[in-house]
Amino acid sequence: MPDKPKYYQDYNELVELMKKSDHNYNFELIDKAYRLAEKMHGDQRRASGIPYILHPTTVACILAELGMDSESIAAALLHDVVEDTPVTLEEITKQFGSEIAGLIDGVTKLGKIPYSSREEQQAENIRKMLIAMSNDIRVIIIKLADRLHNMRTIECMKEQHRRDKALEVMEVYAPIAHRLGIRAIKEELEDLSIRYLDPVGYSEIEKQLELKSKDRLHFVADIKQVLYDRLKDEISNVYIEGRVKSIHGIYKKTFMKGRTMDQIYDIFAVRVIVDSVADCYNVLGVVHDLFKPLPNRFKDYISTPKPNMYQSLHTTVIGKEGIPFEIQIRTWEMHYTAEYGIAAHWKYKEGVTKKDSLDERLAWIRKMLENQNDNDSTDIVRTIKMDLVPEEVFVFTPKGDVINLPTGATVIDVAYAIHSEVGNRMIGAKVDKRIVSIDYKVKTGEIVEIITTKESGGPKRDWLNIVRTSEARSKIRLWFKREKRDENIQEGKAQLEAEFRRLNINVPEKEWPEFLADVIHKQNCNTIEDFYASIGYGGIQLWRILPRIKEDYFKKYSETEPAPIIIKEPAPKTKVSSGVHIEGIDDCLVKYSKCCNPLPGDDIIGFITRGYGVSIHKRNCTNVPKDIRTASEPERWVSAEWADNIADETFQATLQISATDRTGLLADITNQLSALHIFIHSLNSRETKNGVAIIEISVTVNGINHLKSVISRLSGINGIVSIGRN
Repeated sequence: MPDKPKYYQDYNELVELMKKSDHNYNFELIDKAYRLAEKMHGDQRRASGIPYILHPTTVACILAELGMDSESIAAALLHDVVEDTPVTLEEITKQFGSEIAGLIDGVTKLGKIPYSSREEQQAENIRKMLIAMSNDIRVIIIKLADRLHNMRTIECMKEQHRRDKALEVMEVYAPIAHRLGIRAIKEELEDLSIRYLDPVGYSEIEKQLELKSKDRLHFVADIKQVLYDRLKDEISNVYIEGRVKSIHGIYKKTFMKGRTMDQIYDIFAVRVIVDSVADCYNVLGVVHDLFKPLPNRFKDYISTPKPNMYQSLHTTVIGKEGIPFEIQIRTWEMHYTAEYGIAAHWKYKEGVTKKDSLDERLAWIRKMLENQNDNDSTDIVRTIKMDLVPEEVFVFTPKGDVINLPTGATVIDVAYAIHSEVGNRMIGAKVDKRIVSIDYKVKTGEIVEIITTKESGGPKRDWLNIVRTSEARSKIRLWFKREKRDENIQEGKAQLEAEFRRLNINVPEKEWPEFLADVIHKQNCNTIEDFYASIGYGGIQLWRILPRIKEDYFKKYSETEPAPIIIKEPAPKTKVSSGVHIEGIDDCLVKYSKCCNPLPGDDIIGFITRGYGVSIHKRNCTNVPKDIRTASEPERWVSAEWADNIADETFQATLQISATDRTGLLADITNQLSALHIFIHSLNSRETKNGVAIIEISVTVNGINHLKSVISRLSGINGIVSIGRN
């Protein structure tokens, strides 16, 4: 096609690509698929006015360049036939078999089911895509090729549509391409996305790269020659090439990490490819003999591969000109995997001969789907964004096992990556034999030891705000779902009540099951208690469903005249000697309950005792009913709040401290309290089997803020794992 536009390839080019390949392609099958696609698409045209048939032929060419098999190329030629023409999937199955029909079904767009939001629709599409991937990984490779060609030809669309598509590619498709190790597609998708998301930044880097290339390409050529002259007599079959970093890779380091182009050492790199792993390390020795290595700039991805199975030695060195540059060293097999990732199984092997190896490499897909089974469907979008990002850290267990996690992962993520029970029984962690806080973010190369105890009551709810990986978040939620149903119901109901008050949704509680029936059904809950429990353990995120609830409220209750809101004038507060205001009682005997030891700053409530005045409890005390209306004597529970003149009073509080047991631990704690002029009422300690000391200490403080400062001071003591009020 002489007037064929840029970024389009026709069927003749596809045939030429296949003939040049080493594969034994089934040309009869592929030609049959093309003839049907050409016939059915007929006069259909793309948004740009280009004949539609050029899209599937180009997608097929991308797959041929990756070395994919005959069935994948046939499916690529037919991937839009079922959706955009009268041909059905059953007809495809009859003509081409169930294998090709299954590939087409997995790739077909899934936007036909109505959802309440675009985000939910995207999430469900991704879930279905992952399910298709777990059945046949070729589905996502075809989908990536399809999306790559769409991104290449997106100029004809409106600006906002381009930006939406680019953002989706950055958040979903590029991370998946990275996780599958298909570098060429991943980098081009990222570059095309940045081009539309930040055209100014893209253009600026492109210009700077063009200017630098004029000088640096000569420099790289000289380095290649020096290396080749030294290596040719020592190592056989050595191949040396230069490579330029992708625009998106430079963009991340300049605009997102604040570096200048001169501070990025791997913009231009030299790659050495040899036959064996032993040759890789021999080349490394020669490189460090020829050039001066930069400290802390060596990475061994051969002994510790990346999650996408990428392997290479990376070292940054300085030449005689004083210019730092990166050298990558790998074998040919590593090179094929680095360039083509999972597609290398088809490009360099006759089919998938190493089934077990392939299953192992795709285990993350099934693991991701399993983690999503108990969670909100839209969590899968966040999982893709967070867990499949290119930046990873590698940490070691004391036994030497390697655990890879996304950048920003904490010691809690490490615990749950080891095993669910390790995370559930975790009370602290050591990094390189040093106690760290529970929210410590791990770094590559660190040895992480998780401290556990059989006495632990499971994870804490605030861990959900600390963890980085979806695996840890899912396991924490699952624990709360299984172990704390009653608590989850109370927590979920309290959250819902608070949101109803905030949004002025005034529905009598007895009408909630009927009012929320549609929402409960959509969230796959059988009863309102299941609904409360799901909110309580985090399976349902309220902020996602509140717009729908509010909309339903106005639809159902807009015609009903709202009950008048009576604003009561607040009663004047009387001066009290006890430090606490009791609703309806001027001044009375007040005592602070020993079960929860309330402090100024805590949310409190009073209980009228028989002959001993009013007992003050914390609102979340175990002896306070969650719903006062269901208590046996609700009239004895009264509202209470702290008085303004409370600052001069003192209170007793009990702390529970977990720490690594050592000589002098108690002395350090008491010395710190003495320095703060804190009176100690009692102190008890005991040691657990794994060397953790549990210390209970009662002290005098003048309020919650004073107690927080005491806890902060004690937290700095060597060996302290956690401190909390008992």
